[in-house]
Amino acid sequence: MDARIVEMGREKAEKILLQNGGELGLLGSSTAYQQVWARDSMICGLGLLACSSEAGPTIHRRSLETLGQFQSELGKIPHNVGFPNVLDPALIAHGGKLEDEGEIGQAVEDSIHAGCVDGNIWYIIGHYAYYQETNDQEFLRKWWGNLEKALLWLRYQDSNECGLLEVHEAMDWADLFANRYNVLFDNVLYAAAWKCMGHMADALNIPSSYYYENAADVKKKINILLWITPDNQEKMDWVKKERKEWIYPIKRVETELVERPFYLPYMGFRDYADRFDTLANLLAIVFGIADEEQANKILDYIHGCGINEPYPVQALYPAIREGEKDWRDYYRVRNLNLPHHYHNGGAWPFIGGFYVTALIQAKRFDEATYQLEKLASMNKAGKKNEWEFNEWFHGQSGRPMGYAGQSWSAAMYLFAENAVRNQKVNIFNSEHQWVSY
Repeated sequence: MDARIVEMGREKAEKILLQNGGELGLLGSSTAYQQVWARDSMICGLGLLACSSEAGPTIHRRSLETLGQFQSELGKIPHNVGFPNVLDPALIAHGGKLEDEGEIGQAVEDSIHAGCVDGNIWYIIGHYAYYQETNDQEFLRKWWGNLEKALLWLRYQDSNECGLLEVHEAMDWADLFANRYNVLFDNVLYAAAWKCMGHMADALNIPSSYYYENAADVKKKINILLWITPDNQEKMDWVKKERKEWIYPIKRVETELVERPFYLPYMGFRDYADRFDTLANLLAIVFGIADEEQANKILDYIHGCGINEPYPVQALYPAIREGEKDWRDYYRVRNLNLPHHYHNGGAWPFIGGFYVTALIQAKRFDEATYQLEKLASMNKAGKKNEWEFNEWFHGQSGRPMGYAGQSWSAAMYLFAENAVRNQKVNIFNSEHQWVSY
């Protein structure tokens, strides 16, 4: 391993991440996304809490406070919060800034996006991470009511009470993409959120079995619905008895696909998608939804298909092309979701960070070390300068195409480097009952 580039990557990542801290918490980027985004800031909290500087946890705490203060009456965590009239190239289609007629210097919630489901989930996970690193029981107790409210809002997103979230199209991190209904990404996070609530309830001496039982229930149902295997009779007996709605789509995929070495990205009403959602499958490993055999199949598939080339890793395989059923005309907006771009098979450094941590979770230490070095090289590449920590890269050419100074590119590098150095995933490890292998 080239220890020099790995260590330099850590120094550069921490510098960029701390510089992106602001009055409201962590901003999405130094060059765009000039708001505290729920999912971005909470994912970045994993990196901030791994910083050598005490400023890291302080910035994450500020993000938690901002998001909590803007929680809606029904419990929704805001998509993002920022100051109005701040120039932002990411908002070019909406006038280039958040506009508001309120008081100068008063933060506002962004209403540009249609909404999101994963903001609430990451908010819960972000609080769990903060408590695990700081042991700040007073802070946790102060916000416990908001956490319960955020979880209740999520429960109401399970419209048929099947135990899994039903998610509208383009309502999570892939906010310009056609995943829908029982989506893998959101439900993996949902299982993790229930478990996080259990751990935090334990810390406050609150009865916790309810949370752990629901975490196990979501995990079970993800594996019934979205992991396809011909050895499925026991599962089908359960489905016929408990969840008849799933009989038709499961029979379809069993007949048409037989099996897959990965979780399907979503299952809809008598519909499904047959492609590899990289981030969702990696999170299934990190959060212990996948067992050891499943984890190895997923990681072998990434290697076999070259999804980790030229950099770790492409967000989707294979990319969706015009004319396919999950193609949408809005994929052409701002040239974002053409094949091998953005969500449609672009390569993201922050997903690369989760890839490295998934390799550590699966005890593939040598491969994780090698991929961390590649991730350092990815973050070093830039359009104008070295160490830009760009947002995303073209999936085939490996060239940077997003905004520089991206917080979660830096944060997930720090989280991944920490995992490789310690040979265990920080916070989400066997010591905290996240994996059993």
